[in-house]
Amino acid sequence: MSKQFQIRLNALVQHLKERQVDIAIVNSPKNVFYYTGFNSEPFERFMALVIDLRNETNYLFVPALDQEDAEKSSYVKRIVPISDELNPYKVLKETIGEGVKSIGLETKNVSLFQQEQLNHFFSRFSYQNVGEFISGQRMRKTADECSKVQYAVQVIEKVLSEGIKSVKEGMTELELTAEFEYLMRKFGAEGPSFSTTVLSGEKSSMPHGSPDGKKMKKGDFLLIDMGVIVDGYCSDITRTFVIGEETAEQRRIYEIVREATRKGVLAAKAGVMIGKVDTAARNVIKANGYGQYFNNRVGHGLGMEVHEEPSIHEKNELTLEPGFLFTIEPGIYIPGFGGVRIEENVYIGEDGEAKVLTTFPTELIRLG
Repeated sequence: MSKQFQIRLNALVQHLKERQVDIAIVNSPKNVFYYTGFNSEPFERFMALVIDLRNETNYLFVPALDQEDAEKSSYVKRIVPISDELNPYKVLKETIGEGVKSIGLETKNVSLFQQEQLNHFFSRFSYQNVGEFISGQRMRKTADECSKVQYAVQVIEKVLSEGIKSVKEGMTELELTAEFEYLMRKFGAEGPSFSTTVLSGEKSSMPHGSPDGKKMKKGDFLLIDMGVIVDGYCSDITRTFVIGEETAEQRRIYEIVREATRKGVLAAKAGVMIGKVDTAARNVIKANGYGQYFNNRVGHGLGMEVHEEPSIHEKNELTLEPGFLFTIEPGIYIPGFGGVRIEENVYIGEDGEAKVLTTFPTELIRLG
């Protein structure tokens, strides 16, 4: 794995040299993980990979309480611990010294406070955004990264298969959520990759709704959207079920979404513009008269984070390439009635073809 970190760092360093950057500060926790193998959430504390192009030296600045873990897991071996009483930007300045004229920053991940601190300790510098280059690097997954996502998919599908056995009329959304999150840990996940979504009945029309004490009843749609983190990589799957028997309208809506997902997957291959994947799925829903009930993008990139590049929306003119890994998850959401979403995880392989990593059945399954 150390070779992989070196390859990633070399590509970033080459980009920084071309941009004539003196130092780069990579402070997004997942980007630090991507380049160093050190995976931590520092919360309000300072953590950053700092690349000093002037003397070709890499530093990993970490909270002092993470020093031991960083020394064990980081590919970058110059660890600079910062205790809580110190100003981390003062420590940064003391470590790398004077003469910094150009700084590469992840501008999406720099707060006004952080900018003020940099302005105070490093006067008269210009900055360049390196975040887009890093996103582009991370967007192209290796086969090893794909296999890690694949394993995370296997775990969440095992959780889903086992968890739905407990579904019964009168169970609350929160009770089922708790069962799923217990099974995630039981089956070896580090935890959920995002807040587990369990929505029943009319609540299933809210794409980002939250589970609560609502009890499931016969005739409800049951929309489940969840994922896990395993070895630093995420999965993300959605399936929609029905409690008891479905109505003819529920069946019709379900089959439209199922066909939309299928068409989106069929459209995905190297050389195709990303927008066409969204359009292929969306057109199925529009053609059946439900276009107004699907008003969000059809998917997103997936990897170390559950939402990353590329964004799978109809205006995205980027072309799919081998290594892209993303979700396809069209839906129909009717207020007061309910909603359906079916989500697949897709990887574009070296042959340019789409490999569907998710294997859980897409047929409508009755529960309870």
